[in-house]
Amino acid sequence: MDSSDATAQNSSSQAPAPDAAESPTTQESLAQRFRDRFDSLMPEIQRRWPEVASHALEATRGSLDEAVRVIAEQTGRATSVVRPQLEEMLHLAGERGRNLADSLEPLERQLEQLLDELNHTLRPRIERPVRERPLLALAVAAGVGMLLGSLLAGGRRSA
Repeated sequence: MDSSDATAQNSSSQAPAPDAAESPTTQESLAQRFRDRFDSLMPEIQRRWPEVASHALEATRGSLDEAVRVIAEQTGRATSVVRPQLEEMLHLAGERGRNLADSLEPLERQLEQLLDELNHTLRPRIERPVRERPLLALAVAAGVGMLLGSLLAGGRRSA
């Protein structure tokens, strides 16, 4: 047993291992979560098992059982070692996602407040001149549109 197998066995005691006591719905839920996060897990999987061909992993289309089988075949490790490591990866990715969402929540609230404030202060400043002189506003908009159109068309001719 090499050191990565020993590490895997130590870390597998932290990750939930599938056994006969787990219900089929729990396994289906785990498989679905793995499928949903497969693309984001690919870099970590390839970092942990660099000898596994990326096209072989992609061919699993996010199937947990197939990914376990491919990794076990290409690394020579037992599926009973690989599966808990993948489950732990999935669990850690979920926790990182929750932590990221929690840290972004205050920023989201602050952005909403700023947008509301901007809407209340800037909108009247823009709407008033447009309401007072609609033809001038229309002429300015048309002029800006023509200027942008000529700049974009000029860029195409030189390419």
